[in-house]
Amino acid sequence: MKGNRRHCCGLTLVELLVVIAIIGILVALLLPAVQSARESARRTQCTNNLKQIGLAFHNYHGTHQVLPPAYVSQPGGGGLHGTPDPNTRDAGPGWAWGTLLLPYLEQSALYNTFDFARPCWDAANAVPARTSLSGYLCPSAPGRTDQAFPVVSGGGTPLATFARSCYVVNAGQDEPWLHAVDSYEGLADGPLYRNSRTRVADVLDGLSSTVFVGEHHPVLSDKTWVGVVPGATACPKPAFAFGPCEPAAILVNCHSGPCSYANPPTIHPPNSWTAAPCQMFAEHPGGCNVMLGDGSVRFISEDIHQPTWAAMSSRAKGDIVDQF
Repeated sequence: MKGNRRHCCGLTLVELLVVIAIIGILVALLLPAVQSARESARRTQCTNNLKQIGLAFHNYHGTHQVLPPAYVSQPGGGGLHGTPDPNTRDAGPGWAWGTLLLPYLEQSALYNTFDFARPCWDAANAVPARTSLSGYLCPSAPGRTDQAFPVVSGGGTPLATFARSCYVVNAGQDEPWLHAVDSYEGLADGPLYRNSRTRVADVLDGLSSTVFVGEHHPVLSDKTWVGVVPGATACPKPAFAFGPCEPAAILVNCHSGPCSYANPPTIHPPNSWTAAPCQMFAEHPGGCNVMLGDGSVRFISEDIHQPTWAAMSSRAKGDIVDQF
């Protein structure tokens, strides 16, 4: 009968709200898993970058019988190399480890566009110096890491524009760049520093226990693979402005502490609360990736035993590296 016909009806408002609430709960449950999977993929890419850098280091050593220095400076300067910075004794040409490794990272074409007879900041090198390389960038680092950044003096004067790097090399425990000397020999106890000529045989503490390269994301301060400009400074980003600015060397270098002059002695493991531009710092939850001297890559916890981290940063002090 007509009076008994049943009519189809849509969802009531209450039912619709229940469905929306259920979907919201499911999304909230799934989102952390999705984010974790994405971070895992990004961290894997960072690991692969470091493995390729490790191979490049050893191929460079095979060719030159020494590891590449953190950067190159002509003692006493002169000519195109300029007058040494009175505070650090840095002078040109300034080329850094990242540039020296280019032929060993399938970047010979880019390498050949640089004029190595001139300093890294010379106008003749401006275009290749701005070239972004995915192999030197970590996808976990936020923002436009593929954009070049201005290298400035302590007074804010632009000195050059360089491509970014998310990786820095380890100078050891102390900060040799705070000493106005022409040579860091006897000051730098790590493997890679200004004008270093470290051989694999010089790493007496063991290649598998010594950090060569680690992450430093631009969320804390900008780094580059190109080179070091005398008189430049590297400052923490506004979110970390409680930390000090540092000399030009830390555009490519880092250290672990403790320093010979520090009182009390301070060691800053990855992601340390000190947030110093001269330390390792990554956007990975819980720590950062490092490349050891044997070319292997390890994830180092930000909660690592601090003396162990310092021991991993020196190359030949005989200090003990516990499990890490």
